Amino acid sequence: MAHTFEELVEMQRTADEAHAQVLKLRDSYGPPAQAEWTEQQTETYETAWRAWRDLARDVQAAITEHAKEEGVPRYDIEAKLRKATRHPGDEGA
Repeated sequence: MAHTFEELVEMQRTADEAHAQVLKLRDSYGPPAQAEWTEQQTETYETAWRAWRDLARDVQAAITEHAKEEGVPRYDIEAKLRKATRHPGDEGA
């Protein structure tokens, strides 16, 4: 499925939000090696981690496909995407 650059931006933002949730849970529960997590905490963390992993995988595949379709190096798309998601409003700069 072809993706526009704007769709890539939204996909990356969603993956970034999922990653932030994983970090928030880890900070809240404590590092797994140093804390005893309850079964519910472990399940919640693992579910969040899998969601982030799947979203990140999907955005990486979409970046590869988009780069091929545009005939540009994948790195160029990744750099443009980083700029768009980390510094919104600067896309044209």
